[in-house]
Amino acid sequence: MKENQNIEFKSIWKDDFIKHICAFSNANGGELWIGINDHSETVGAENWEKLLEEIPNKTVQHLGVVVSVENRNVDEKSILVFGVKQSPTPISFKGRYFVRSGSTVQELKGNQLDNFLLAKLGKTFDELQITNATLEDIDLNSIRFFIKKGIRNNRLSLNAETEDERIILKNLKLLSDDNKLKNAALLLFGKDPLKFFSSVSFRIGRFGSSHHDLKFHDIIEGNLMEMPEKIMTVLKSKYLVMNIRYEGLQRIEELEYPEDALREAILNAIIHKDYTGVHIQMSIYDDRIILWNPGTLPFQLNIDELKQKHPSIPRNKLIADIFFKAGFIEAWGRGIDKIVVGFLKANLPEPIFENYANGIQITMYKDLNKDLNNIELNGNQMEILDHLIKNKKVTQAELSQLIGINEKNIRNNIKKLKELNLIERVGNTRTGYWKVTMNN
Repeated sequence: MKENQNIEFKSIWKDDFIKHICAFSNANGGELWIGINDHSETVGAENWEKLLEEIPNKTVQHLGVVVSVENRNVDEKSILVFGVKQSPTPISFKGRYFVRSGSTVQELKGNQLDNFLLAKLGKTFDELQITNATLEDIDLNSIRFFIKKGIRNNRLSLNAETEDERIILKNLKLLSDDNKLKNAALLLFGKDPLKFFSSVSFRIGRFGSSHHDLKFHDIIEGNLMEMPEKIMTVLKSKYLVMNIRYEGLQRIEELEYPEDALREAILNAIIHKDYTGVHIQMSIYDDRIILWNPGTLPFQLNIDELKQKHPSIPRNKLIADIFFKAGFIEAWGRGIDKIVVGFLKANLPEPIFENYANGIQITMYKDLNKDLNNIELNGNQMEILDHLIKNKKVTQAELSQLIGINEKNIRNNIKKLKELNLIERVGNTRTGYWKVTMNN
């Protein structure tokens, strides 16, 4: 058994570990095991009879949380297992809030804490009312554009075309019962969203050999209803190459990256952005695109779960709903899958998803072989690179089985790739991952 989202191992008990129980309470619940070390080895819980009574009392005293407790015999040693249920209300430990994320405990501060407290109340930022805005701040043309898109995609009735804008906003839950506009209304349809939110922009930069070498850039502004098409237009006209091929006499132009998958990544970033944070950033290099979006994952999910079937937990529920009704997205919770499948169908490496700088970063590569023409690599090294791109947490033992060479050879090839600055190890051997840097 290994540590994960719902299990934490400790060889001994310290009172500071109450924060782990706090983190489980604020996430999906879990179990704290006392008597197992970081290597998943059974060492036994010292003074287990005393801890059996002491720890439940302390969790009630410090957290107001009741935990279950069980004494298990593992390898003829006593192990204490404390079961923690998810709390419907926020739980703090000494005035600080913690959540479980993967196999780690994170303290919530600033915007993260605000969003967490809102989520516990069943609210999202885009649902909050804004007091200093009126209907004069809404762009009616953007609303009409949305109505046409929704009708065309059979997600709005024909009656919507003749309805008053106030009724439309109220039906879309963008206007409160006392006629106050919600944040989502200004973000989606505002004449000038930057008047109310400082980070409603999408920044694109074209870089040379490194992130220090910025060649040119663009800032896309405006409301969210207009933004996706503006971004794709700029990318096609200025940043990306259209590949041309012929099927018989028919000329076919295709974007160098799978267009549907790229569009989905952009829509995903807009929907899940933390609009109390900074702007979205897209960095374009010769061999890859890096898209960074401010806003961490919901505490219920981790990066690995994103690529599996998972519940839809949009950061901005109203924005997600409007994008669905407009036909921009097919269904909630399928964005990541669509991005991955799009790249794999185009015979390109699977994009890399990672938590980075309080946000989510997606790295989308072009054909790996084309970008390594000037670097001398053997076949095993090319295979290792390909596997690291597809699975950043693959182990050396797994690589040995996949490629068919012993682990010593795997280690030697990895050492060579590190020397060429093609890969780097992020974090430790147990919880870390591989990052393919491609000489940058």
